[in-house]
Amino acid sequence: MFLWVPVHVRGRNPGESPNAMLGNYFPILLFILVGLAVGVVPILIGGGLSRLLGHHRPDSEKLSPYECGFEAFEDARMKFDVRYYLVAILFILFDLEIAFLFPWAIVLDQIGLFGFVAMVVFLAILVVGFVYEWKKGALEWE
Repeated sequence: MFLWVPVHVRGRNPGESPNAMLGNYFPILLFILVGLAVGVVPILIGGGLSRLLGHHRPDSEKLSPYECGFEAFEDARMKFDVRYYLVAILFILFDLEIAFLFPWAIVLDQIGLFGFVAMVVFLAILVVGFVYEWKKGALEWE
């Protein structure tokens, strides 16, 4: 059995040429090209201008490695304290709640009381987790 599907259902209007259909994608191509230009052109211009206008007088002080404003004193492959990662993960966790609060605040009038209660429960769970971490001393740094 053959199923006939009209051409306009498959994405093209009858009589529309393939070039006209590709023309619909021109704004996307233009957006990509402008984005690449905004990212690459300042790098090329800035690098060229700094080489032309800037002074290049390296000395031992300028070429020495430094870390956070002072000399590096240990191997770069040294182990970090686990607390550093714990604080970073906790920051990401509690920072992500903001990502949920913005869209929620925008559609609060549409989702009504149910949406409000759901967000209150979500924030209560986060507060309980924050208090637990605080009491355990995970946020303390010695």
